[in-house]
Amino acid sequence: GGRPRIKNNTQYLCSALMSPLCSPTLASQIQTPADILKFPLLRSYRRDEWALWMQAAGEAPPSPTHNVMVFDSSVTMLEAAQAGTGIAIAPVDMFTHLLSSEHIVQPFATQIDLGSYWLTRLQSRTETPAMREFAQWLVGKMQK
Repeated sequence: GGRPRIKNNTQYLCSALMSPLCSPTLASQIQTPADILKFPLLRSYRRDEWALWMQAAGEAPPSPTHNVMVFDSSVTMLEAAQAGTGIAIAPVDMFTHLLSSEHIVQPFATQIDLGSYWLTRLQSRTETPAMREFAQWLVGKMQK
C-alpha cells in the first residue's frame, strides 16, 4: 500500500519471495519438503535457488546429479510446472492468477527472499507520457 517507491529512474514493483510451485497432481504426492526431491526441479539461471529454499525449509540441498531443468522465462517454467513436468521455484507474487485459479499450488508456506522487481529506465532518456502510462499500468497490475 501507500505511495509507490521511486528512486531516480527506478520504480519498485514487487518483492520476489520465492517458493516451490507445482501442479495440484504433484502437490498431492508431497507431504514434506524432502518429498520435492522425488521430482524434477525447475529453476531460473540462478543455481542456488533450490539449495537456499531447501535450507530455509530445514532440508538438505538437492544432490548435484538431481534432474534439474533451467528456464530463462518464469512464464515458460510455470507452463512446464502446470503440465506436471516438475516442481518450479518462482516468485509467488508473479503467479497469483495461477494460484487463485488452482492451476498451480504452493505446497509449503516457506519462502526465500532473493530481491525485488523494479521498473527502470535509462537516465539519459527523458520520461515520455507513454513511458509514464506504461509505468502506471504496470504498477496497477502488480498491486492486484
